[in-house]
Amino acid sequence: FPGWGSQSSKVQIHHNTWLHFPGHNLRWILTFTLLFVHVCEIAEGIVSDTQMKSRHLHLFLPAIMGFVAATVSIVYYHNIETSNFPKLLLALFLYWIMAFVTKTIKLVRYCQDGVPFSQLRFCITGIMVILYGLLMAVEINVIRVRRYVFFMNPQKVKPPEDLQDLGVRFLQPFVNLLSKATYWWMNTLIISAHKKPVDLKAIGKLPIAMRALTNYVCLKEAYEEQKKKVEDQPNRNPSIWLAMYSAFGRPILLSSTFRYLADLLGFAGPLCISGIVQGFQNTTNNTNMTEKDPSNSYLSSEEFLRNVYVLAVLLFLALILQRTFLQASYYVTTETGINLRGAL
Repeated sequence: FPGWGSQSSKVQIHHNTWLHFPGHNLRWILTFTLLFVHVCEIAEGIVSDTQMKSRHLHLFLPAIMGFVAATVSIVYYHNIETSNFPKLLLALFLYWIMAFVTKTIKLVRYCQDGVPFSQLRFCITGIMVILYGLLMAVEINVIRVRRYVFFMNPQKVKPPEDLQDLGVRFLQPFVNLLSKATYWWMNTLIISAHKKPVDLKAIGKLPIAMRALTNYVCLKEAYEEQKKKVEDQPNRNPSIWLAMYSAFGRPILLSSTFRYLADLLGFAGPLCISGIVQGFQNTTNNTNMTEKDPSNSYLSSEEFLRNVYVLAVLLFLALILQRTFLQASYYVTTETGINLRGAL
């Protein structure tokens, strides 16, 4: 399907990159969240299975298949977005519908069986129903904006000037969210720099959004708006600080948010290590572990978080996410500072 879509694409882009569909970043965030919930579901099933006398593969095998399916879905979406052929998203839309229906049936069955809300499996299923519903909404929004499938006249997409200019090598605004977070888009430059010294031609031109003239116009327009606001107030002068905040306040707030999230994730390390130490102490003190009844295999959140292996995985993921948010904060701050100095 993605191969056929790439041959049918009507948009010619010189760079090896892609055009973003509506809700691009939201889709990646929801998929990452879905993958994390699947990991929790797999861990919950394995922990529940280890506390029984016999093996119950149904507790974690469907979760593993769901994790693989979610991974395939984001790879599928990436290829479709690269080829700019949104009609192939219809297959993905049908998958979200089927996943949403099956998880809803599972949640309804839990309610009929009287499974309490405090049980982790009930919470995971409810969260998945919400995530699949949001992913369905994202697909519907793509259908509505790009006007494909049910519309006679699809939306015509014009690639940005930066993608049509071979001299622009700075493609960070046009890559997907995972490539932005891992700086994967810089691999081409790094490999070429390893082979031979980098010159200005290899670096290329600045993209339009980062040029001094573009940022100067943005700051000037914000300053003109400040002047209009204070025209009726003779004792008040226009504020360059408010103009700077109006023109560049959004990336500054985004950088601050990333930094706060990274600082909050810093608490995960001591909490997880403390839980791991307590878990090992409890294991040495209680040598005779009680086995669960197979008819009541539900695990509470408290029991789940007492498992040392679960805490070790959470610690690993929290550290990776903390460094990702921290590097994103540094990058946005540096880029905004360059644009602001150019505008001034």
